[in-house]
Amino acid sequence: MRCPHCLEARPFVEALPARLPWLKLHSLELSHHPEHARLYVSMARQLGQEARAVPAFLFCGEMVVGWQSPATTGAFLLDRLEHCHGDQAKPAAGIPMWLPLLGEITTEQFSLPVFTALIAGLDAFNPCAFFVLLFLLSLLVHQRSRSRMLVIGGVFVLFSGLMYFMFMAAWLNLFQLLAQVAWVTAAAGGLAIMIALINIKDFFAFKRGVSLSIPESRKPRIYEHARAILQADNWVLMLAATVGLAVTANFYELLCTAGFPMVYTRLLTLHELAPATRYAYLGLYNLVYVIPLALIVLGFAYTLGGRKLSERQGRLLKLLSGLMMLELGGLLLLAPAWLDNPLTAVLLLLVAVGLTWLAAKLDNQRPRT
Repeated sequence: MRCPHCLEARPFVEALPARLPWLKLHSLELSHHPEHARLYVSMARQLGQEARAVPAFLFCGEMVVGWQSPATTGAFLLDRLEHCHGDQAKPAAGIPMWLPLLGEITTEQFSLPVFTALIAGLDAFNPCAFFVLLFLLSLLVHQRSRSRMLVIGGVFVLFSGLMYFMFMAAWLNLFQLLAQVAWVTAAAGGLAIMIALINIKDFFAFKRGVSLSIPESRKPRIYEHARAILQADNWVLMLAATVGLAVTANFYELLCTAGFPMVYTRLLTLHELAPATRYAYLGLYNLVYVIPLALIVLGFAYTLGGRKLSERQGRLLKLLSGLMMLELGGLLLLAPAWLDNPLTAVLLLLVAVGLTWLAAKLDNQRPRT
């Protein structure tokens, strides 16, 4: 055997049956056994994979290739094996339910719709997205036209949702491409934690140091696009300028919004779903995402009033999203199987909201200079 990673993995893998008594281990050496190599190629093909490298671990309809260490690849394999055994030990698949777009799901799968609604709902309260929309609507207030505000605001929200869907589809395709790489989940969790800590930092030191906000240097460009909408001579030019603003603003907002889409799309690839179902979940996510933006448009059209997002409100939104993202990133790193439990989603949200409420109370009591 001339594979150093195989030799590194072997002690951990051969000790697995002692930790998991129900596991039956088959260890096949390929270099001196052509029949084993042919079996590897055949088994990989049955899973829709290619037998390109070793070590490879095939179990429960999955194939994991590569080895880093017992703490990374080993922990991932152990988690997936226990998760698979737990699923096989369950006596029933749960009560079937039918949901629009998603089709029939069982009660045991219900955690994914719950996570979709909660993560998308939190993602929707994004200070970067609110900043652009509120600025645009504040300019439209001076024209005193509800119909114009509804049309322009609606087009902006629609194309913002479409842009976000494309952005999330790119994340989904990347994770599907790397689905069998052991370190992907850990990398997604680590990056989510990094983004979360930056957002939490912004509550205490707003825009000081590294910050995931729209850069000040980019805001004049956004202002220019917004004013072009008001100066357009006809509806065609006005709507074209609105679409341009939505596209431009969403490119600038990518850093603000990278965390939740990344965590969510990785979560999707950890579930055995058909490609069409995964895109249906993306559609559901983006539908939830645009609801608060649409409500803001309706509120402005009804009141014809102007309002800006205050710095304190922006800081609290960043803190809430940062705390939730920190929890999700930690679970992706340490216990991704917990994300299959619908109670986990509710608990994560309650903890994040509770800590944000406490921070808001303490911030109110802080002496102002």
